[in-house]
Amino acid sequence: MCLAVPGRIVEIAGGSDQLSRTGKVDFAGVTKNVSLAYIPDAVIGDYVIVHVGFALSKVDPAEADRVFSYLKEMEALEKEGEGK
Repeated sequence: MCLAVPGRIVEIAGGSDQLSRTGKVDFAGVTKNVSLAYIPDAVIGDYVIVHVGFALSKVDPAEADRVFSYLKEMEALEKEGEGK
């Protein structure tokens, strides 16, 4: 199964060439460099959906928060299951 995860752009590099544009994206404390080639209008502070190193689309901050909440719940359930 593949999962696309939201993250917030904290830095952009690559200048005016759309294909080489990259961004440092924060995923709840973990930062990764991703390609921004598919989202030429992305700016610092935007939330984006990332899959295998490519930002695919922008996402509303409220929606990103909901996904983060679901991921935290899943982590809590997993930890609870390990204790049995």
